[in-house]
Amino acid sequence: MKAILIFDIDGVIRDVGASYRRAIADTVEKFTNGAFRPTITDIDDLKSEGIWNNDWKASEELIYRYFESQNQTRSEINLDYEAIVTFFQSRYRGQNFDGYITTEPLLLSRGYLENLTKCNIGWGFFSGATRGSAEFVLKKRIGLENPVLVAMEDAPSKPDPAGLFEAIAQISSENVPVIYVGDTVADMYTVVRAREFAPFRQFLGVGVLPPHVLDLQEVADSYSAKLKDAGATVVIDNVEQLTPELVFALW
Repeated sequence: MKAILIFDIDGVIRDVGASYRRAIADTVEKFTNGAFRPTITDIDDLKSEGIWNNDWKASEELIYRYFESQNQTRSEINLDYEAIVTFFQSRYRGQNFDGYITTEPLLLSRGYLENLTKCNIGWGFFSGATRGSAEFVLKKRIGLENPVLVAMEDAPSKPDPAGLFEAIAQISSENVPVIYVGDTVADMYTVVRAREFAPFRQFLGVGVLPPHVLDLQEVADSYSAKLKDAGATVVIDNVEQLTPELVFALW
């Protein structure tokens, strides 16, 4: 094995601009009684802080911040987190995986992963998505049989690198270079933290621009700069641009 690639899922493997982010907006609108619906930019700005990888917590935080802007304290607001999660899931997952999750365009093909294997590059997934959501896209839609997957239930939230290390361990015990591929500041911070915990191994972060920022060059440039500032070695427009040739050229 020459290298290991670990992929985030949301924004990398599937386009969540009209699913997860739509569910965040729906949830915030619901729990602010229709007074505030965050834009995609509002959500991106929150996630650029690097600690809001969990979309349930991101929804809660946006709700809190709205009410704070109306001069209310968090203790006065008294949000029900479980109610927030339940409502979010009713929009995103639906009753039986029939919600927004069914509308997500795929950004990666099975053939791309098969080519990595042929080039002696190991691969797996570390995502803040729930296991059910992650397996829906990996198994049902892409057609992978038993992929290496560390999901929300399996490890602490990013930027804690524990889940990244767990995914690596399931692939190989060899001390080969590792690339983590993600679309958020938290993903890149995860790589930085991994280097601190395992200085004996080479880690690189590759940033992927999520589809919703690609329409305007100025927005894409700003998003790319944030990923690079957070530790990305290179930023690409689509995950399949990370070819074996580019992987080997990065070291």
